[in-house]
Amino acid sequence: MGSKATVEDLDPPSALSVKPTDSVSTAIMRAYERDYTHLTVVSEDTRALLGYLSIPRLKQLLKEGTVRETDFVEAAMQKFRRKGKVYKVITMNTPLEELEAFFNGGVNGSGPQTFAVVTDDSRRFVLGVATKGDLEEFVKRRPA
Repeated sequence: MGSKATVEDLDPPSALSVKPTDSVSTAIMRAYERDYTHLTVVSEDTRALLGYLSIPRLKQLLKEGTVRETDFVEAAMQKFRRKGKVYKVITMNTPLEELEAFFNGGVNGSGPQTFAVVTDDSRRFVLGVATKGDLEEFVKRRPA
């Protein structure tokens, strides 16, 4: 990959957010409408990022009967652990090499990741979501 490309070049789609009190069925419907595999979960009051929903994981939980479609999103979401964890800030200006390292688990040694929440520099606003698939597609399309 060239050294100039950044997350902005991926043109990440806007994050599709749901609230903890939305139903699981609403979240699934919204994800299907946009063909998204991950939804961010934000606070109703502050719009703070609380966690995310992985649609493939959610389908598995539904199949196992662990979660029902009438349950609230908060029963199925994966929460971001705030305490004692250093988060890699991914912004529109993050070089794609760093994003690739993040997906491959090289950043902060936190293990491989399948998606990244793209925020502003101060992490106050969710600007989009980039997936490992988005990065792979970009690399394929890009002239060598």
